[in-house]
Amino acid sequence: MPKVLLVDDDVELADLLREYLQREGFDTDAVHDGASGVARALDGGYDIVVLDVMMPGLDGVEALRRIRLASRVPVLMLTARGDDVDRIVGLELGADDYVPKPCTPRELAARLRAILRRARPADTGAADEPLAAGPLSLWPGKRLARWRGETLSLTSTEFSLLEVLARQAGRVVGKAELSEQALGRPLARFDRSIDVHVSSLRQKLGQRGDGRSWIETVRGRGYQFLLD
Repeated sequence: MPKVLLVDDDVELADLLREYLQREGFDTDAVHDGASGVARALDGGYDIVVLDVMMPGLDGVEALRRIRLASRVPVLMLTARGDDVDRIVGLELGADDYVPKPCTPRELAARLRAILRRARPADTGAADEPLAAGPLSLWPGKRLARWRGETLSLTSTEFSLLEVLARQAGRVVGKAELSEQALGRPLARFDRSIDVHVSSLRQKLGQRGDGRSWIETVRGRGYQFLLD
């Protein structure tokens, strides 16, 4: 049973979501302030954290920043509907995905399952052969990535996105396909999640010798992982 930490200062909503997630097979705990959320998330006992952005005191953005200093635990942000700034900042800080509030418990459960499917390593043992694309080596079963021999620190979503691009290296992959395969959901109108995750990956991979990014934007079509 996946362990979920729900961090939301709306006690009534948190209780409703917790009860629903329990019925859906998630072992769910709830806390109601950012400081407690950070402390519990860093205990290491949770498979995923659901973090509300709008909280008094330590808000969700600062809580996420502190969590990411020490942990790669998957984080799903709850954001105000239409608030693109908080959404983008959260993704830039390493959130795996977001759900706009108000959300239905059913939608939240579906998003959690999608993130957990991506984040959980497969039990492949020695059969997990690396996927190579230029200086990149990926072990999908172990969720391990190395760039020029050095281990990359990636969120589960960044890993999934990089894997999709690497498997089709040299070819353009559309945003709709990336959203379906890497985020586990259809691409929504005006959704910039893919763009923000790609921007983060570009920073981690650095530039090619010719000054170009390893992940190139093909205007109107999508993204392409370049080969040497």
